[in-house]
Amino acid sequence: MMISMPACLSRFNWKTLYTGILEGLKVFAFYLAVLSLFRGFFIAWMAPYMGPGTGVHDIFLALWRGFRLSMQTAGALTLVSFVPGLLLHFFKAQWGRRVVLALNGVLLSVLSILFVASFPFYRQFHANFNQMLFTGANDDIYALFITMVQQYYLPVRLAGALLLACVLWRGLRALLSCAWLENCTDGVRLPAFVRWLGRLAFLCLTYIVVLLGIFGGSLGWQTAVNWENAGVTRDEFLNECILDNVQAIYRAYNLNERMLACNGLDFTTEDIRNLAAKLSGKPADTDDLDVYLTKEAQGPQIERPTQVIVILSESFANWPLLDKYKDIPISHGMRGLIAEDDTDYCPTFLPNGASTVSAVTGVVTDFADANLYLTTMPESFAAPYPTASAPQMEKLGYETNFWYAGPSTWERIGAFTQAQGFEHFYSRGDFGDVPGSVWGCEDEVLYEKVLDGLDPATPSFNVLLNASNHSPYDLDLAAKGFDKEAVREALPEDHQQDEELLKELGHYWYADRELAKFVQAVKAKCPDSLIVIVGDHGDRYNIDKTPTMYERYGIPFIITGKGIHKGTLLPDAAGSQIDIMPTIYELIAPKGFSYMAVGSSLTRTNRQGVNYGFFITRHAIGKADIVPLVPESVDGTEPVLDQQAMENYINGVRSVSWWRPKYGAILDETKLEGRR
Repeated sequence: MMISMPACLSRFNWKTLYTGILEGLKVFAFYLAVLSLFRGFFIAWMAPYMGPGTGVHDIFLALWRGFRLSMQTAGALTLVSFVPGLLLHFFKAQWGRRVVLALNGVLLSVLSILFVASFPFYRQFHANFNQMLFTGANDDIYALFITMVQQYYLPVRLAGALLLACVLWRGLRALLSCAWLENCTDGVRLPAFVRWLGRLAFLCLTYIVVLLGIFGGSLGWQTAVNWENAGVTRDEFLNECILDNVQAIYRAYNLNERMLACNGLDFTTEDIRNLAAKLSGKPADTDDLDVYLTKEAQGPQIERPTQVIVILSESFANWPLLDKYKDIPISHGMRGLIAEDDTDYCPTFLPNGASTVSAVTGVVTDFADANLYLTTMPESFAAPYPTASAPQMEKLGYETNFWYAGPSTWERIGAFTQAQGFEHFYSRGDFGDVPGSVWGCEDEVLYEKVLDGLDPATPSFNVLLNASNHSPYDLDLAAKGFDKEAVREALPEDHQQDEELLKELGHYWYADRELAKFVQAVKAKCPDSLIVIVGDHGDRYNIDKTPTMYERYGIPFIITGKGIHKGTLLPDAAGSQIDIMPTIYELIAPKGFSYMAVGSSLTRTNRQGVNYGFFITRHAIGKADIVPLVPESVDGTEPVLDQQAMENYINGVRSVSWWRPKYGAILDETKLEGRR
């Protein structure tokens, strides 16, 4: 018998709404408890996979971080059953309950199967569910099935998983049947304002739970925990355990989608051969790209430094170093460093991409951004690319270290850098309980750890990636000594009340100050060091609401150390992050040293830079994807540009940076057949 609309609406009252929402909260709490218990049991059962030196603190950190992350998973699972159940609840409560139980029976079965499967999966791959799920989907399904039956006892495990699901389902049903909270106020006469106050408090609590479910244990995106920033312990096993099975599959899906999106660019092999030849100045007489990428150092320009340090500073734009902003006291550290006799500075420099990961891949592999997500591609993990910086610095006699302020799981940075040849990788998980934001420890902490790790007697190459100058911009700037009022007074009048801008500028000030202090400390401990400082990207905040292209996207290139002087860099030098390592090779490598790179040295030849969307010279900047190119002035002078030469440079850098990491050294047109 159909329920009439008036009858349906008559069911819509506070009691019905309260009961429906409370049921959803119970389901949320139940899933959160189940996921947390799964995690705790997995850690206890698989404890031998923990690394030496892992302590109780690390375990509790993993459990707490995972608990927060699983709030997001629990929220999503609750939503699947809660929405249809709540809607049906207004028509007929019994229907709503049956739908909720049925849907949760399916979800608990899936969770239980995944949980049971996660044990053999980790033993096989030493990871929670990852991209191998999608690789396996393209494999021989019959062979996989037989393997799972014979080697992993699939029928037994499946039966155990379903039994576990049955137990959990009965537990959820018992929880939902317990109506104490629903009926606790029945028969109690309360004043109207008390009832309304209680209802408001209940709705506020529900709102908070919803936020925690959306943002992974946080009340906003600024401090949200997600699969990319979750791994903060120093143990890889625990970092994997932080992800519940649903989050691990979500990670695998995201990484697989990024990999499938690596379609690269649209060049023929003939195009690439000719462009690579123009880029290298060699004849176009071979299909071996490595021939065009191979260079010989012209001889050292400075005495061999013991420590070589490249600092990728988060959101460290170049515009605060321009003369027009010199009165705003946020860049005294770098301005002072640039003025030193042992420092040179290139103000026309571009990041490799719009985000930090592109800066990392640019320095680690020397490939330009070419629509390839290198940190997810299987090719990146098979062996270091021949252009990779770490193996080439190792050939020069340096121990290689990568230091990151954040978690090793972000963008798979730990696995990626080590796959590309870095001997050591250090991240926040190695530093212990240190202050910082969701993105990483404070800059001063990172620099202290790096400084402690430098041995004046041991040659080392170190790449540093900091994180403090990043939203949510939550440093206690007053405690750090930031003079906000001095900055406010120096701003244009219409910006002086912009508190958000002041906070952002304060974080730039902090990054600048700590950089300067670190450089001074390195020079004091290791006087013969060579230090390169660049931003990872610009384009995050500006004082001007409509900044010029140069002010918006430019980053600084600062090089300092023993033997460096004004004029070390070409007077009209310009470049991008793929030119960092060739500049270092040409400064320190012996004459005839063979190295491979897409970029070239700012001390020898490089007078232009290109990235994902822009080109730059000493006097011009413009969008790289417009033909003809339209240059804008960098310094107020009339921009002069050799159109054809710049187009060849842009296409050469991009085409080589696309083909070589994706398809290998040999140009073979058949490799493009069936390309997505």
